Amino acid sequence: MGDHDPRQTVTRRLPLTPRSAASARRFVRAALPGVPAELADTAELLTGELVTNAVLHARTAVEVAVRVRDGGVRVAVSDERPHLGPVPHRCFPSGPGRGLALVERLASRHGVDTGERRKTVWFELSSDGTPSEPSGWRTGEAPPTEDGKVTLVDVPGALYTASLQHRHALMRELALASPTGDGTGVRPEDLAVAHDVNNAISAWVADAMDEHPSEAGIRSLSLRVPADAVPAVRTLRRVLHLAEEAAREERLLALPALPRCLLFQEWLFDQITGQLTGGHPTAWTVVPRDPGISSSELVPWEPGHVRAGRVPTIAADEDNRIIAVNGPAADLLGWETDELVGRKITTLIPEHLRRRHVAAFSSLLLTGRTRIVGRSVPLPALHRDGRVVPVRLLIQTQETAEGRTVFVAQLIPRAAASADSPATAGTSGQATAQSLDEGKAPAPPQRRARASGTEAGMSPVERLSLLADVAAALSNTLYLDAGLRHVARLLTRQLADWCAVDLFTGPSQVERVCLVQRDPGAAHTAEYEGALPPVSETARGPLARALRGAGPLLLTEAPPASQAGNALDAHHLALLRRLGTGSAVVAPLRARQEIFGALTLARAAGRRPFAEEDLSLTEDLVRGIALGIDNARLYQATRNIAERLQRSLLPALPDVDNLQLAARYAASSTTAQVGGDWYDSFLLPSGGIAVVIGDVTGHNLDAAIAMSQLRSMLRGIAVDRQEPPEMVLRRLDLANHSLYREATATCLYGLVKCSADGSWELTHSSAGHLPPLLTTREGDTRYLEDGAGLLLGMDPEMPRRTAHDRLPADSTLLLYTDGLIERRDESLDDALARLRRHTAALARAPLDTFCDELLIRLGADSADDIAVLALRPAPPG
Repeated sequence: MGDHDPRQTVTRRLPLTPRSAASARRFVRAALPGVPAELADTAELLTGELVTNAVLHARTAVEVAVRVRDGGVRVAVSDERPHLGPVPHRCFPSGPGRGLALVERLASRHGVDTGERRKTVWFELSSDGTPSEPSGWRTGEAPPTEDGKVTLVDVPGALYTASLQHRHALMRELALASPTGDGTGVRPEDLAVAHDVNNAISAWVADAMDEHPSEAGIRSLSLRVPADAVPAVRTLRRVLHLAEEAAREERLLALPALPRCLLFQEWLFDQITGQLTGGHPTAWTVVPRDPGISSSELVPWEPGHVRAGRVPTIAADEDNRIIAVNGPAADLLGWETDELVGRKITTLIPEHLRRRHVAAFSSLLLTGRTRIVGRSVPLPALHRDGRVVPVRLLIQTQETAEGRTVFVAQLIPRAAASADSPATAGTSGQATAQSLDEGKAPAPPQRRARASGTEAGMSPVERLSLLADVAAALSNTLYLDAGLRHVARLLTRQLADWCAVDLFTGPSQVERVCLVQRDPGAAHTAEYEGALPPVSETARGPLARALRGAGPLLLTEAPPASQAGNALDAHHLALLRRLGTGSAVVAPLRARQEIFGALTLARAAGRRPFAEEDLSLTEDLVRGIALGIDNARLYQATRNIAERLQRSLLPALPDVDNLQLAARYAASSTTAQVGGDWYDSFLLPSGGIAVVIGDVTGHNLDAAIAMSQLRSMLRGIAVDRQEPPEMVLRRLDLANHSLYREATATCLYGLVKCSADGSWELTHSSAGHLPPLLTTREGDTRYLEDGAGLLLGMDPEMPRRTAHDRLPADSTLLLYTDGLIERRDESLDDALARLRRHTAALARAPLDTFCDELLIRLGADSADDIAVLALRPAPPG
């Protein structure tokens, strides 16, 4: 460039090529002799980013101009597409082309000048480092008011950020891949249109966010969109679809999107094209979703949500590393919480399933397809001492505020808990409670505005709707804690700024089961959750009074510190002050003459305060909530009795030389009811091994009791008589008919014996049960259908048959109940064929892996209990 006057502007024109970014950086460095190094470094960085933006988005030749004046630096980057304004994304995307975000952070001043033939984006850096007032960006020309308007209802901010970053990453890769002709199938003209409208969508959303700033995780946006944008948006959708295919086939550096991100992107495009062609808005929260896509949480993921939860919960990042764990999860698996954070998640996976987990996790990242995310899967977890802990695993994906993906896993123990212990809790990623608006039509704009602001009273229709939603939240969830957190979210969205539910756990012991704030970005309040100070005789505060049955109590201002008579009063008063409470209502939760706890509803100072007219609604709310708590506890107590009974009857398998046995049991994941499924195996005095699988009709305590009695009778008959299987079943049927004339059940009873030459044989008879499945080591499969007969309870006089089958060495004999295979809208033949395919694929897997994999692959979301008994004979000698 040679010597130059530092007061003059020097320019360089650069072609449309990726190398222009590096050329621009070198040009700026050479144009700034004598400028302080930190100023020159920043100018070089920002210039490279702005040129990258121009190459990727404007796709024209660029001109870079540099001027030094009064010790400061001004750099301008011009392109030849003036109608494409800068597009701030309101997030900090990863990868190159982050120029606008970096300029906003590092420049003293910045702006954009638009002429008839070109657009110039510029920034200034001051020599003293003191920033001036930023000029701000123009995010493109606002379309005329007569153009289209698109309303996006219930946009989750974190998910939008993740979708935005993924979209732009794919578009950057396509821009780089297109000149090489790598076969993505994207035409250059379509790519140009897709680039433009992709940037335009980012600008439309950014403008809407500027007009309606919010710290909440979910909000509604009104976009100003040109009425003729539909064809371009459809082109963008086609281009991204081809890009996703290329990413799945590993022809791009970017990984494919996860299912929830893809669904959100489709919803976004549907809303723009649909509303511009006359359709009505559909809220994101009511979009139907598959299990692997759904999520009850719309707020950005926060580690505090995991730590505060009462259900065992673990969160892992995209590197398969644990980033958060709560106390219940650590206790369940024998660890301290701090010891688990930072470890690989495989630390908690039994060794025989680790390779399977790594392969499945890698497949998820490489293909974007999942088999178990969002589903309830029975599998074992590894305790620190090496033993296996049966759990039901529920995994949900969530997004951080920066757009990263987090995998949140809940480990529901597959064992009975006490009636008052937490079966689940509303942590991030809660899988058992549906989203607040799922399955409901979006509220009208005027109702939504009043609800979110809590500034005006509720109409009679809104009151009835809220009461109905609260009742449904408690009746439609399997677990009490999940239902209460669901209720708290409803109340904070429509009635209050924050809500707390406190329940008695003993005569004077109280636990805060949930504390929910309407603003997800509000201060964390973990210290105010969990066990509270005891309710003593000296407690005189509003919470203590409500826990004794007084109320609803209206608080129009925070109580004075002098009212803090004991620790409970001080704790409640500190919470009111910490959350800036201007008014509150504290009401007892009472049903059937018993007080279960208290509900606190509060509004912040500056909001319309609660008044006397709000107390009648509060009374209706706490009446319905208390009734729901009472019903849930009664139901849970009944369920726990049945499950404890059922588990107590699941036997320890006998230890037999040259014969491996393994069994699994998993209760229903969708109904939370227990039924009459059971398995059994025991040694007979004659030396044979009895194997039993059965299912009593029903899913209730009666079914579990009938199952236990059938099991005991069958054991007694088999050991005492030692008769062929058909005679044992006939005697069992006669006994069952005498004692329980209306009870019906299926049962398969078999004898496994080893002959003198070391070969094994199964002799069995079936009372209406599904046929055993024999899988050889080579993967050949065959159902053993001989020996079938009527189920128990139909006709005890009917003769029964016995079948004899050889069991080849290293083959696997599988006995199972219908919960493993039966699905709605699927024929039994198709279900049996699917089971054969899976056992064939697992023919050489260790027997424990064989059983666990079947539950993982076939037992997710099963609406019925599952019992599995498998055995594998060893070769002779």
